[in-house]
Amino acid sequence: MKIKLPQLKASLILPVIFPAAGLAATPSRTDTSSPVMIVSATPVSHGLSELDTPAAVSVVYGEDMRRAQPQVNLSEGLAGVPGLQILNRQNYAQDLQLSIRGFGSRSTFGVRGIRIYVDGIPATMPDGQGQTSNIDIGSIDHVDVLRGPFSALYGNSSGGVINVVTKKGQQPDTLKAGSWYGSYGSWRNSLQASGSTGDGTHAGDVDYTASVSRFTTHGYRDHSGASKNLANARLGVRIDDDSTLTLLVNSTHIQADDPGGLTPEQWRANPEQVTSNVTLYNARKTVDQTQAGLHYERSFGDNDDLSVMTYAGVRETTQYQSLPSYLQVSSQKFGVIDLTRHYQGIDTRWTHRDTLFTLPVSATVGLDYETMSEQRKGYQNFSQSGSAYTDLGQKGALRRDETNLMWNLDPYLQTAWQLSEKWSLDAGVRLSTISFDSDDHYLANGDDSGDKRYHQWLPAASLKYAIDGSWNTYLSAGKGFETPTITELSNRPDGKSGLNLGLKPSTNKTIEWGTKKRIGYGLLNAAVFQTDTRNEIVAADNNEGRTTYKNAGQTRRRGLELGFEQQFAGDWQLTTSWTLLDARYRSNACTSSDCTGNRIPGIARNMGYLGLEYAPYSGWYGGADIRYMSNIEANDENTVSAPSYTVSSLNTGYKWLVDNWTVDLSGRIDNLFNRKYVGSVIVNNTQNLYYESAPGRNYGVGLNVSYAFR
Repeated sequence: MKIKLPQLKASLILPVIFPAAGLAATPSRTDTSSPVMIVSATPVSHGLSELDTPAAVSVVYGEDMRRAQPQVNLSEGLAGVPGLQILNRQNYAQDLQLSIRGFGSRSTFGVRGIRIYVDGIPATMPDGQGQTSNIDIGSIDHVDVLRGPFSALYGNSSGGVINVVTKKGQQPDTLKAGSWYGSYGSWRNSLQASGSTGDGTHAGDVDYTASVSRFTTHGYRDHSGASKNLANARLGVRIDDDSTLTLLVNSTHIQADDPGGLTPEQWRANPEQVTSNVTLYNARKTVDQTQAGLHYERSFGDNDDLSVMTYAGVRETTQYQSLPSYLQVSSQKFGVIDLTRHYQGIDTRWTHRDTLFTLPVSATVGLDYETMSEQRKGYQNFSQSGSAYTDLGQKGALRRDETNLMWNLDPYLQTAWQLSEKWSLDAGVRLSTISFDSDDHYLANGDDSGDKRYHQWLPAASLKYAIDGSWNTYLSAGKGFETPTITELSNRPDGKSGLNLGLKPSTNKTIEWGTKKRIGYGLLNAAVFQTDTRNEIVAADNNEGRTTYKNAGQTRRRGLELGFEQQFAGDWQLTTSWTLLDARYRSNACTSSDCTGNRIPGIARNMGYLGLEYAPYSGWYGGADIRYMSNIEANDENTVSAPSYTVSSLNTGYKWLVDNWTVDLSGRIDNLFNRKYVGSVIVNNTQNLYYESAPGRNYGVGLNVSYAFR
């Protein structure tokens, strides 16, 4: 999260992501002479203006995320973002544990409650389930992290938005090869080609970026090996003076063992171990995903822009759980999940800029349509011969077979008003309609077909006051909602067959006050917020990898987010952040005891980050950081919690520039003082397997070589 003030472009608003028009901003971070706010319908080359956007937003640049890093997980580069809790489970079968302002902490795998986009293509399915496994860090230009009320304008999510924008090819054509080796047999090898013809401003100009990478590891814990192949391509064409077309393609293949959780006692005895069921049933997951998108943009004079984004993809997942065979025989549970998802969507929006009653105003109207079909099958993870269970950890008898259809249709409107030289108003609304339909084909236990449809108006507004050219303050409010995902609907807490159709969508109201101040070449920002939620979706229990969900009544989140970034003495960069988040149940969400007033599990009350880097363009560079996490409750009763911890890291490297060649050699040490800590928790685990261990002191070295064809 480093500041590059001179590089930020003029316009700014949120949206290269297409469900919402975005947030308005002043024409430039360094130019405060014009009070006119511009809504941009095109991607912003260097991210959102953290100063001028009237919302809690952070911009993290790809070059900072890659410096002396293995470039495998988003958690490597986003630790300093206020309000963002991003934890590496050391479990590639379940993805990162990612939450914003506490939303998303319930997820035992993948991402919930947060919208994720990569070059405008949702990495979040229409039902709200997302993943980060298809993000190529080596191709990232920047990442925008939006928190607060305005994130409601992106539809089905409660916490916020993460928008990843990949690099646009530029002259000269460049070929880059990289290799990283780290502890626990971790290897990452990559190859990237990028370039362009022309400067992108003339008809026929083409830009391209294409990359492939392979990552393998045997893992820190027992039974935690993984491999991931990733390919990413971006091709842009300037059709004429007024229009562009961008083709986006992404493909990933993952094979990963699943080590599962440990009890607190097991973790204290040996954090690397796994329970016997994990190896007995060979818990593991395979993921294959391919997707492609087309983005067409056209300008109609100086005041009107059209943006059309369409995409399609397929995702296939097979997961073998460690659920014991006897539980599957005596209940409706099963140990193998087989999913095939086909998804597609289109987002169209028109932006117009004009003057109304002498006031500069911009308005964006759009329509977002997404659909997904899922073939969900469940099998026993064993074979049965009489009373004997054989072939444990292999696909056995079919126990579930259904087709799920889901779609959303969301019209939206975003406006930005420059009320005076000092005052500006951003306001928008989105009408979100989400439909779910399940057709049960496995009728041995009855017909469990069913359907649900959800509707919700999502308004948001922000009033900003520019105290001077380098200091502003804002007040924003909005309403958001979050539907259950198909996975959360698929299992009932009572163990019976059928869908959990009694699960309601959650709704929330957020009010936020914030202020931002440019200090030299740095930025100080602060935000105070309160979010009240009804029918929050939380984990009811987790049994050997099988999680069910429930509504928790009312919850409240109150918090403070502080961030400070500064460049000084030329090449030195300082990044600090602190998050205080008090998230509690306001009604009883427990079955055996009253947990009203308890902390919501999975959420740290305090997070702190301090990073210092020396990063010249060439020669020696290095850095260090310290990260603090307070204790995290593991269950609704607050009887078990992961202890607080502080960890630190060091990195250094040397970059040579010789003619057309660039050679970058780096190394790093993580968990410098070999602190024993819990990396993440599995909320409300029935067998007390709450803890997912973090590794001890670990090392890595990397070499990147590039050649520019000048």
